[in-house]
Amino acid sequence: KIQTMRLSARIIWLILWTVCVAEDCKGPPPKENTEILSGSWPDQPYPEGIQATYKCRPGYRTLGTIVKVCKGGKWVASNPSRICRKRPCGHPGDTPFGSFSLAVGTAFEFGAKVVYTCNEGYQLLGEIDYRECDADGWTNDIPLCEVVKCLPVTEPENGRIVSGSVEPDQEYYFGQVVRFDCNAGFKVEGQKAIHCSENGLWSSEKPRCVEISCTPPVVANGQAVSKKPVYKENERYQYQCDRGFVYRERGDAVCTVSGWSPQPACEERECSIPLLEKNLTVNPKKEKYKVGDFLKFSCRPGYRVGPDSVQCYHFGWSPRFPTCKGEVESCDQPPELLNGEFKGTKKEEYGHGDVVEYDCKPRFLLKGPNKIQCVDGKWTSLPICVEEKRTCGDIPELEHGSAQFSLPPYHHGDSVEFTCIENFTMIGHGSISCISGRWTQLPQCVATDQLEKCKAPKAKDKEAIQPNRNEFNHNVSVSYKCRGKQEYKHSICINGRWDPEPTCTNKGSCPPPPQIPNAQEMQTTVKYWDGEKVSVLCQDNYLIQNTEEMVCKNGRWQSLPRCIAKIPCSEPPEIDHGRIILPRSSEERRETDFSRRHEHGITLNYVCDDGFMMAEDHGVTCHMGKWSSPPRCVGLPCGPPPSIPHGIVSHGLDSYQYGEEVTYSCAEGFGVSGQAFMKCVGGTWSQPPACIRTDCDSLPRFENAILIEEEKDSYRSGEQVTFKCAPSYQMNGSNIVTCVNRTWIGEVVCKDTSCGEPPHVENATILTRPMARYPSNERVRYECNKPFELFGEVEVMCQNGIWTEPPKCRDSTGKCGPPPPIDNGDITSFPLSVYAPLSSVEYQCQSLYQLQGNKKITYACVISEEIIKRHNITYRWIRDQKLYSQSGEFVEFACKYGYEATDSSPPFRTRCIDGHIDYPSC
Repeated sequence: KIQTMRLSARIIWLILWTVCVAEDCKGPPPKENTEILSGSWPDQPYPEGIQATYKCRPGYRTLGTIVKVCKGGKWVASNPSRICRKRPCGHPGDTPFGSFSLAVGTAFEFGAKVVYTCNEGYQLLGEIDYRECDADGWTNDIPLCEVVKCLPVTEPENGRIVSGSVEPDQEYYFGQVVRFDCNAGFKVEGQKAIHCSENGLWSSEKPRCVEISCTPPVVANGQAVSKKPVYKENERYQYQCDRGFVYRERGDAVCTVSGWSPQPACEERECSIPLLEKNLTVNPKKEKYKVGDFLKFSCRPGYRVGPDSVQCYHFGWSPRFPTCKGEVESCDQPPELLNGEFKGTKKEEYGHGDVVEYDCKPRFLLKGPNKIQCVDGKWTSLPICVEEKRTCGDIPELEHGSAQFSLPPYHHGDSVEFTCIENFTMIGHGSISCISGRWTQLPQCVATDQLEKCKAPKAKDKEAIQPNRNEFNHNVSVSYKCRGKQEYKHSICINGRWDPEPTCTNKGSCPPPPQIPNAQEMQTTVKYWDGEKVSVLCQDNYLIQNTEEMVCKNGRWQSLPRCIAKIPCSEPPEIDHGRIILPRSSEERRETDFSRRHEHGITLNYVCDDGFMMAEDHGVTCHMGKWSSPPRCVGLPCGPPPSIPHGIVSHGLDSYQYGEEVTYSCAEGFGVSGQAFMKCVGGTWSQPPACIRTDCDSLPRFENAILIEEEKDSYRSGEQVTFKCAPSYQMNGSNIVTCVNRTWIGEVVCKDTSCGEPPHVENATILTRPMARYPSNERVRYECNKPFELFGEVEVMCQNGIWTEPPKCRDSTGKCGPPPPIDNGDITSFPLSVYAPLSSVEYQCQSLYQLQGNKKITYACVISEEIIKRHNITYRWIRDQKLYSQSGEFVEFACKYGYEATDSSPPFRTRCIDGHIDYPSC
């Protein structure tokens, strides 16, 4: 009766549980955006346990079938981890001279977009710069990059392209450099070199060649001697400084490509009086003296030893100040002058202050004062006679006259006599002389009946003019006295002019000529008259500037030369296609003289390389530290370019200049190997290109790939071929290969998507017919051997070469029902109606709640009779015989009678840990 009551209670409880737990789902199953629900599902309630299956939308895929089951009034996924994931597309493919980046997405899968960019100097060929991963793979072909080009550039007017030129009207590639230069007399305005930049534009405008010119400079405290509106290259601008000012460097400047050299300038110079000896008196006496001022000296008492006056120059007072002495001595005979001779008659004795003159022998030039003076028993310094190597050219012709016959060469000091023909009278000196490489002024031959008369000299300051007439014929002389003077002066009428000009003005004199710094010693105390000149000789390693002579004019020395240090030059400039020829002494000096300096005035020659010739003079000259413009080596021209098999030359000519290029093009089916152009280099052509076949003869073979279109015997360069994969194979990457110059570019990879043997499941049998290989999406069904029960999916599926998770066949003993509920929490996995031994679940709390205890519970260890028999063991203690052992409990075993422990057996005292026991074996 009690048992009947218990059975009735259980039945009532079961009915109540079914009514309370089983609940219909109120509507059709939900779906994600990536899923497609199979079948028709009208809006109506659906009973407990009904299943709905899903497919993935195009572009997505999943491993196995997605199933949702109606349980407890809700649609629950039977395998929550099974979702639709984006389909991969593989690598999108690289492009030559470019790269790509992911613009959309983070992997090469459905919906991703890659954008291609070209390297610097390359641009996209076409308008599409991207590929997108859609349901069928990557869209469109891989974008290509081509090199950036710039428009042709031409030579500037009055200039030329010196490097980088190509055929006329031919475009330039990115990075190519074109260099320009201007013709003689012109300079570059702008950039000398331009390059084709990454945006297809030239880096700068083509330069202009403008004529080298200079405008007259503004010189403070100075004036131009001869002024022009514009000066051309190498023309000189001459100027003179105002009184009291001196040249900063020299009295002229040269127009160069960089402006005036040196820059004209005038600077003021002052002199001050040094400490004087007691008996020397100066006049005038001031604190400061300007350039050109005089000082006059006198001694009280005593004799003056030295000049009676000095002048202030830009380098100070000159000559040296005199001294005063009570007694002075006389001098011996004047010294002999090498290559010179004494003028006048020698005396027995020369007293203090006596002056003698010298002159040089023919072919020698006098440098320094031509007068020396006896000063307190010593003669002032002698001049120098230097050999004048410059000769004069042909004797100039005299109109209405002739020269005395004389043979060249004509050396310095040589003279030539002239005579006039009958009825003509000679005006001027009857001879000319060769002086420093130039002839002196020619005389004139004037018709005797056309000779002009002279008017009578003006009577101002004159008296006793004889004869007393109004006009005087040619060659008639007059005599006159200046008022207050006793001696007569004389002048002669020469073709309408008096010689000398009758005047009563005292002839001015200059103090002794100054000692020019860095010039040969020429200290003298002798005064010079207006018009007299003194030639200056610089010391060794110094160069004379301005003029070689200074002139006494208006009481002052004018046109003072300068002696400036000769500046050596460094290594001569290098020239293209040529080299310098160094003298032997320079070659030897290289080992000891690191700077390799070359003396001022030296000339070095160049020689051109083979295939080149000199366009100008062969040498350069060092002048004050700067080399003259070097010559150019220009390439020899070339004849017609050679012909090549299967190729032709565009715009063929009979002759080409150095640097010119010709471009080849190939016949159909052939392409250029290497550069398509050839250059004329020094009379010979550079290496010609070759025209090679560009067609591809045979298709490449790819494993498990099938050609889509019909195969041909040959394919042209640039032609593409498309493949597809054999069944059970999937394309990995691009399915296109391209013929490029006889070579196939690209590789087709077909990945095997079939599976081998299905996974082994212990205690299970495969119901499906066995196969050598299983194609993708093929399913295999399992069935558990009795008394085992299947846990998991009954089928596994081959997906892209991988089997899905197989089921497990386990002992049905010890199975658990649903895990116990907890307040304000739930398990993290979908609840099952039954759980196999060793299964575990995890819990999580609702929001605002915290878990207490272990979040994971494991089912108790189930010690079944079957397990004990399999390991040949038994319980050691009778009290321990039980079906379940809680996690953490210890259990002890022993071998069955007649058995002993195996060598690798775990300990016989073991512990249940999270539903698992390591059983010993006997």
